[in-house]
Amino acid sequence: MDMHRKKRIEIILEAPAMNRLSTALEAAGVTGYTVLPVLAGKGKTGAWTRDGLVGGAGAMVCVICITDPARVDAVLERIMAVLSRQIGLVTIGDVDVVRGERF
Repeated sequence: MDMHRKKRIEIILEAPAMNRLSTALEAAGVTGYTVLPVLAGKGKTGAWTRDGLVGGAGAMVCVICITDPARVDAVLERIMAVLSRQIGLVTIGDVDVVRGERF
């Protein structure tokens, strides 16, 4: 089976910024993404949990997208424009996909 090398970008950010991030991803040519709720975590400022939150103000989400390696710099520029004012984390890794034409 033919495999195609792409880049997987994961962004963890505050849920209220999700609309701005989705607009930025689409403007950078990302053809699709998945959004997952983040339930808890621990970072530089300590542990946190979603338990007890009323509303979405303190909620976090994880956005996963796969893109062509040639597009990564443009996508990162758009992501960082959103994250410059938000709490967030971005990771990038190599991934092989079966249907490369979709990305």
